[in-house]
Amino acid sequence: MNVAFFLIPKKDVIHLNYHSTMRQALERMEYHSYTAVPIINDEGKYVGTLTEGDLLWKLKNTPGLTFANMEKVPLSEVPRHADNTPVLIHAQMEDLIARAAVQNFVPVVDDQAVFIGIVRRRELIKYCAKNF
Repeated sequence: MNVAFFLIPKKDVIHLNYHSTMRQALERMEYHSYTAVPIINDEGKYVGTLTEGDLLWKLKNTPGLTFANMEKVPLSEVPRHADNTPVLIHAQMEDLIARAAVQNFVPVVDDQAVFIGIVRRRELIKYCAKNF
């Protein structure tokens, strides 16, 4: 068994560009009912995970920031409090499971740190429940 068996490819993953705005992020997360999404830079590399909490803390700690003017704040200005640590596509299953134990999803990258998809914790749990 390897990481690729559980991989949801980038084309099927809701993600944000590093230059997206807070408003774009919030609207996309609301539409898809996600509480966290991967952030990708212009080179396609994984740079971190944005959470609802990150957006709320930025809103709370920025005087004058409202929903109406969130469209002026790029995600590059939003501090992230915790990032989902990625695994390499050829990582050992033990590494994947260890990360999935503390993250809802595990970003998967290639040898150049280019984002290629995610593995969701729920797929790992379903697989284990079915096979053990």
